Amino acid sequence: MAGSVNKVILIGNLGRDPEIRSTQDGVKIANFSVATSENWRDKSSGERRERTEWHRVVIFNERLVDVVEKYLKKGAKVYVEGALQTRKWTDKEGQERYSTEVVLQRFRGELTMLDGRGGGGGDSVSAEDEMAGAPAGGGRSVMGGARSGAGGGDLDDEIPF
Repeated sequence: MAGSVNKVILIGNLGRDPEIRSTQDGVKIANFSVATSENWRDKSSGERRERTEWHRVVIFNERLVDVVEKYLKKGAKVYVEGALQTRKWTDKEGQERYSTEVVLQRFRGELTMLDGRGGGGGDSVSAEDEMAGAPAGGGRSVMGGARSGAGGGDLDDEIPF
């Protein structure tokens, strides 16, 4: 294989309010957990079953952190797109531990609020809207990186159907 892909897409709900911290040089970082659920009907008993997975999410993009800090609360439905990273750390007892997280880096990753600012409208806020002070709406998302520049203009003029 010539290359590889490390991409995670989650749609789920926040398990608690996001935690916002700052590094020693003042860079903000957001941490939160997203729950994804799978539902099915048990064939033998006919009962509905549910399994919930919890995913740790870490955001290093300061504009995304500002949006998270202002608008996301426990229970909010979000779309998160990032990369898996596993880090090694030592606990208080000196034991080596590993944590696997979905990471949205400064120029990679995406976050879309699916509930909207008020918690039920389906609006989302983009980094561009946030900088311009525009109201929520339009189904746009908060992007961590540059958007692809595939602006087509009036290509429809030459299509015969």
